[in-house]
Amino acid sequence: MDVLIVVDMQNDFIDGTLGTKEAVAIVPNVVERIKTFKGLILATRDTHNSDYLSTQEGRKLPVEHCIKGNRGWNIREEISALIKEEPIDKPTFGSRELADRLLTVNMEEAIESITLIGLCTDICVISNALLLKAFLPEVPLMVDASCCAGVTKESHEQALEAMKMCQIQIL
Repeated sequence: MDVLIVVDMQNDFIDGTLGTKEAVAIVPNVVERIKTFKGLILATRDTHNSDYLSTQEGRKLPVEHCIKGNRGWNIREEISALIKEEPIDKPTFGSRELADRLLTVNMEEAIESITLIGLCTDICVISNALLLKAFLPEVPLMVDASCCAGVTKESHEQALEAMKMCQIQIL
């Protein structure tokens, strides 16, 4: 079985409080990738509470975003409509719940490959890619760069290079 992970394609990261023109630009690519993917599709959703600014992340990035229940927390409508599984809410950059879920899936039916797409390449995509590499080291891991965007173009490219060094294939 092949698995596609759609990382944090939420309104706040696309055109909301932390949005970028690069994030807006990948939305059609992400929609097309999901539509043509054969296999299990899972999504993650960055999830914070109203106390976000008092957390370590909030002190280092003092921009409220992805507050549970707000419009910015929701996965972009045209993407959400294509994903059958309930999103995995994650309070941190990498999702232990996603890793645990994929371990269970792999025990039931061997995972042939995992592809990650989404936002932000340099924070949550790389964090989840490295986490999954640690949990499932023999499963080929890929990142589709045409369906990812970073905080900046430079940090996007740096994250792709770092993942290459960790034996993650960049498409």
